[in-house]
Amino acid sequence: MPFIETRTGTSLFYRDWGTGRPVLFCAAAGMDSIEARGVMADLMARGLRAIAVDRRGHGRSDDPGMGYDYDTLADDLADLIDHLNLHELTLVGHSMGGGEIVRYLTRYGSERIDRIALVAAALPFLLATPDNPDGVPREAADALRDSWHHHQDVWLRDNADPYLGVGLPGCDVSQIDRDRVLASIGCGTSLQAILECNRAVVETDFRTELREIDVPTLIIHGDADASISLDFGGRRQAELIPNSELIVYENAPHGVYLTHGPRLTADLLAFLGESPARRAVSRPEPVGSAPLR
Repeated sequence: MPFIETRTGTSLFYRDWGTGRPVLFCAAAGMDSIEARGVMADLMARGLRAIAVDRRGHGRSDDPGMGYDYDTLADDLADLIDHLNLHELTLVGHSMGGGEIVRYLTRYGSERIDRIALVAAALPFLLATPDNPDGVPREAADALRDSWHHHQDVWLRDNADPYLGVGLPGCDVSQIDRDRVLASIGCGTSLQAILECNRAVVETDFRTELREIDVPTLIIHGDADASISLDFGGRRQAELIPNSELIVYENAPHGVYLTHGPRLTADLLAFLGESPARRAVSRPEPVGSAPLR
């Protein structure tokens, strides 16, 4: 089994498929390296190297009960990149994984990084503050974590449909995949990790860091995302990140790996220069053309 030991002594499990140019996937909070398996298999079939890691407290990795701040998670990511001696790397981050990528670039620079893709990323800043009035009130975030602490199973049952886009055109997810997502969050991730990852996601302000990104950036966001809305997430990211492009997925929820896997594969391949398909399957919004509403 492929494991590495980080500088803090935490053992992390990772998947490493194929050869060629490397693409490393960072999953959403509560999800592990199996999240992107379909897209990973597609990239491997196109001659790319697909890598994904179980974040600490997730999947098969150690559960140290601490270290869920973005600095520590970025250090974990750096340890994996160093261990595998990756260069000309593309980083793909879904939801919380987007923040890990941005913090990695802030702490370690882009010497090893060729480009990044942010997929329904929990960026730039979710907490309500005087200069971010549309954010989540602190009291609401605290109440959500309290509900998870005592009734996580009820919350998962009640919120699975919007995460998976149930009822939206083209969002047909099998019962097996639905059950797997709920099991991953409810059983495959420690409760402490879920609570502290959410705290980091909500309370970390990435607005300044996004302006400093110096590699080509693809932003993919669904216009039916009930977790991080398009206007609050993808469009703001596109305004802040230089040399970025936003692609809007119509009728797409937060769980785009399950609902829009083939389209996500096509867009990533095009971004990597492996296929001309992107213009045919997606609606791009170059930076500057997506004003906030």
